[in-house]
Amino acid sequence: MSTTRIGSFNVENMFERPKVMGRNASRHAAPVLAAHARFNELIAADTYGPEVKQELKEHLATLELLRSDRSKYAVLRRIRGRFLARHRTGETSVVAGGRESWVGWVELTTEPISELATRHTAQVMRDVGAHVLGVVEAESRELLHVFSASMLKHVGWTPYEEVHLIDGNDERGINVGLLTRDAHEVITIRTHVYARDNSGVIFSRDCAEYHVRTPAGPEVVVLVNHLKSKGYGTPGDPIGARRRFRQAVRIARIVNRLRDEGHEHIAVVGDLNDTADSEALRPLFQRTGLRDISEHENFDWNHRFGTYRGVNENGKIDYVLLTPELFAKATGGGIFRKGVWRGPRTKNRWDVYETMTSEVHAASDHAAIYADIDWSA
Repeated sequence: MSTTRIGSFNVENMFERPKVMGRNASRHAAPVLAAHARFNELIAADTYGPEVKQELKEHLATLELLRSDRSKYAVLRRIRGRFLARHRTGETSVVAGGRESWVGWVELTTEPISELATRHTAQVMRDVGAHVLGVVEAESRELLHVFSASMLKHVGWTPYEEVHLIDGNDERGINVGLLTRDAHEVITIRTHVYARDNSGVIFSRDCAEYHVRTPAGPEVVVLVNHLKSKGYGTPGDPIGARRRFRQAVRIARIVNRLRDEGHEHIAVVGDLNDTADSEALRPLFQRTGLRDISEHENFDWNHRFGTYRGVNENGKIDYVLLTPELFAKATGGGIFRKGVWRGPRTKNRWDVYETMTSEVHAASDHAAIYADIDWSA
């Protein structure tokens, strides 16, 4: 085999997802997800001063956990020690003095994903046919393996030969992983979960580094990413943008380190949650020479210029980025949209699966993207 298809697909979980991220809860998503993230960040502090305690209460109110440990969208887990006092007067106070005085956290409640949605996710993987597929928002390696072994057979395809996933930094179980097939063999794995800079932990999930030996002989290094999300914090997303900038800086450093070590063929894939012209992603493009496969003259956009929902240029947030040496071997690529829901009023309509008759049946909000590499070029 002299060709390799490298792809990226944000599956938005395969079997279950946080209830607040479901199709019918979009209006609740932003405040609940922001409160969940900030609460779990604050409770890591050694000491809870009055201002921190007040903010913790505000986030619990948003999560509807002030008067109960369980709400529609979240659960307050307490393993050891006392965190709250719920008074008969109706008031609730934070009594824990800091991280050492209690063990616990807030987790989001989950719900099963539609069986059709799971099947459509498998159909997308089958129809894209990537030999090396970066997977974003997979729950765990075990479930990714089960999905590959069972659902791909269910839709008439063979499972991937290798399934890789290392738990990342996101407590919601949305991790990044890699699937390989047709004798594309992972020979080295490196995690960057613990990478830090002066501001703390860098990656929201991981920048998972996989060295893949191809049947044609050359090795390709694939960095699978899911950068900090937009839309769940301060209006304008300044906090998220700063985090994505830090992440882009570190990815650029990893790419350049790999090139210094002699690796010419590197692909950065995944959901980067921003557009290529954004300030947040600027270090990734300006410091590495990476090129987006969508720049290729034989790239098939498939009706839209974005990858997220029906959005055009502002929704191009999923990527397969290639070093110049790898881009030179690319023969083309494209976007596969058949698992993305489109409403009846959508312009420039793309084909969807016939059985996808409702938004809850969508494989994902994200289209898959891929690049074709010819090693003989």
